[in-house]
Amino acid sequence: MRYALLLHNREPAEGEIDQEAITAMQEAFGAYGRALEAAGVLVAAEVLQSQDISSTVTLREGSLQVQDGPFAETKEALAGIIVVDVPDLDAALAWAEKCPGATYGVVEVRPAATSFVNGSWT
Repeated sequence: MRYALLLHNREPAEGEIDQEAITAMQEAFGAYGRALEAAGVLVAAEVLQSQDISSTVTLREGSLQVQDGPFAETKEALAGIIVVDVPDLDAALAWAEKCPGATYGVVEVRPAATSFVNGSWT
């Protein structure tokens, strides 16, 4: 079953984190990604850019509305997405626990309801 590991954390200001800490976290995430690959559970992984350069799209009111960030001030923002294919929730939670992002943010574990594979939803 596929699970999304949604990484949420406070977005630091430019220069707030020193380069040594950034390098250490990049190395930790590299090792984590390699472990996911070696276990054969990694479907996809993306680190997202800052929410202030994101956009939202809606047709709720009958016409296209596009809003560029920044959006309402929040304590934490979606910072990354990792999709894993594992047997059950316990396995997904175990991978979330190993995620370096859990040391400074929150990893939300959400099961996929359906997946788009080979041209159709399953």
